[in-house]
Amino acid sequence: MRFEPPVGPGAEPFWDATRQGRLVLPWCTTCGRPFWFPREVCPRCLGDSLEWRDAAGDGTVYAFTVEHRPSPPSSPYDEPYVVALVELAEEVRLMSNIVGCRPSAVSVGMAVQVTWEPLGDGRQLPLFEPATAR
Repeated sequence: MRFEPPVGPGAEPFWDATRQGRLVLPWCTTCGRPFWFPREVCPRCLGDSLEWRDAAGDGTVYAFTVEHRPSPPSSPYDEPYVVALVELAEEVRLMSNIVGCRPSAVSVGMAVQVTWEPLGDGRQLPLFEPATAR
């Protein structure tokens, strides 16, 4: 089993939604835009009127690297593996892994969709796979 990310302050709604296989983002109701990572104020307008909304889970690979060093012992993946910055349809970028294809098949602009890896406490880790994988 892989390292399980801690639940930081303000991120509880994100992790709770993953238990149901839902990807959610914090939205600023003042400027009407989502952002990532969770925090107490909007990074654009500094508004503090925030809510969590469902994200589509679709995106594109904005940037990536293929990691050739051995993965941590707790990782379920053999090396090499892909670490990517994924730009969601909501114009928010998340760091994640690309799974479900060979690392050599990953490219900038590649369409991806969220998939889930169960964690030991019932949460799920959002990963991304090629959009045609399902």
